[in-house]
Amino acid sequence: MIRALPLALLAATLLGCAPKPVDPAAAEITAEHQACRAEARGSPQNRAFDAQSNPMNPWNVYRIGIERQDLETRLYRDCLRARGLTLPGGVEAQKPR
Repeated sequence: MIRALPLALLAATLLGCAPKPVDPAAAEITAEHQACRAEARGSPQNRAFDAQSNPMNPWNVYRIGIERQDLETRLYRDCLRARGLTLPGGVEAQKPR
């Protein structure tokens, strides 16, 4: 019991020092970034994926998800570029893993 306490404290300390996962959406601090994200998600092209969705087919759900994310990223970056804002992720668009 006495030996377990230092190990528990060490584990808690190490877990507290672990790096937090980076959320690309959390880096958007301006209202313009958030407006571009909402515009990309609410676009007619994005809503057209709903007509193609077949929840009974896992491959279709996977494919639609990837295509939707690529479209949202492109529309988001186009909106930022049109407003003269910096693009996230450097030269290449960030892809979720």
